[in-house]
Amino acid sequence: MNAFDALLHDALVTTAIIALPVLGVSALVGTSVAVIQAATQVQEQTLTLLPKIVAVGVMIALFGAPAMHLLAALFDHAIVAIPALGLAW
Repeated sequence: MNAFDALLHDALVTTAIIALPVLGVSALVGTSVAVIQAATQVQEQTLTLLPKIVAVGVMIALFGAPAMHLLAALFDHAIVAIPALGLAW
């Protein structure tokens, strides 16, 4: 099971590398909008969602290609690890 553990570890690390920056930016934008809403007392729900969507879209546009390269490398690693996993026919 050592090959499976290594593959699972690589998958979790790759997921964290891809997801955490996007989640961090979304949380930062959400907190900023919440502070501005609290200061101005404007409680419009669309004002909280739209900046987050734009920020996440920009992050995906900027870092989508490197994320796909990381996923392709993980896929290649998974294909190479198939014999070690005992799943080869």
